Amino acid sequence: QVQLVESGGGLVQPGGSLRLSCTASGIFDSDDTWGWYRQAPGNQRDMVAQLTGGGSQIVANSVKGRFTISRDSATNTLYLQMNNLQPEDTAVYYCTIVGRSWGQGTQVTVSS
Repeated sequence: QVQLVESGGGLVQPGGSLRLSCTASGIFDSDDTWGWYRQAPGNQRDMVAQLTGGGSQIVANSVKGRFTISRDSATNTLYLQMNNLQPEDTAVYYCTIVGRSWGQGTQVTVSS
């Protein structure tokens, strides 16, 4: 069983930065795809960025050039560096290992 715990969310002004972390415990497969999704109130949960076991990345167009996904295999930690945050980035951000588990989510609020 895989457990995921996110951290790093908070309140930030437009143009600011945050780094989300997701620490995983359990048994993993080297082919697993890890990812970040987000869900704003009244909206569906959308993919933000994914990182495959082979190192390929998929990044949503809405955050391309501003958000970076990375993973530290030694500590089983997934990161999402978010720069130039905008009010439309406000959402609950979830970490996932695709097909295996979801974290509980961390709130990101961008507001002046």
